[in-house]
Amino acid sequence: MKVLMLNGSPHAKGCTYTALHEMEKIFRQEGISCELIQVGQEAVRGCIACGQCRKLGRCVFTTDSVNLVLEKWENADALILGSPVYYASANGTFTAFLDRLFYAAAFDKRYKLGAAVVSCRRGGASATFDQLNKYFTISSMPIVSSQYWNSVHGNTPEEVLQDQEGLQTMRTLARNMSYLLKCLDLGKAQLPMSDKEPKTATNFIR
Repeated sequence: MKVLMLNGSPHAKGCTYTALHEMEKIFRQEGISCELIQVGQEAVRGCIACGQCRKLGRCVFTTDSVNLVLEKWENADALILGSPVYYASANGTFTAFLDRLFYAAAFDKRYKLGAAVVSCRRGGASATFDQLNKYFTISSMPIVSSQYWNSVHGNTPEEVLQDQEGLQTMRTLARNMSYLLKCLDLGKAQLPMSDKEPKTATNFIR
């Protein structure tokens, strides 16, 4: 079992990392393999809707790590998205990264677990949390919850470490995800995957 964690912050060891690292410690205690990838410092182009990923199985842009993460994600059992709050939404670089990553991901994402983690100085966490969760719901990925919305508060890593409730929320989230990963692993050994209908796309026009 493997968890892939993406840090969308431009600060490799900043507030978002501090939250994700708190989870990482629990995963290792639970015997869950975990890989944390820093993507927030990259220069990332937005999706241009060329549709070539549907033919190639990867994104046409190769100057960032979208395709590398795409390959790692296919072989992972869970995906965690971590982002700071920028104007009550996720970091723009990270949003561009995720748009291309999810659109190019042609593999079956059903029953890969997902969770969003947000760091903020004061406000905008819940709006960013909602934004990130929509990537999972459009992909048939079960969202793992914690004891509160998955956010930490602080303007520096040192301040985040003072947010005891936020850190506990991260630890609870990691424990819940670990348990569900183990349940899914047992279930897959005994139950076949559910049937999947061919996708129906409807364009609404007048």
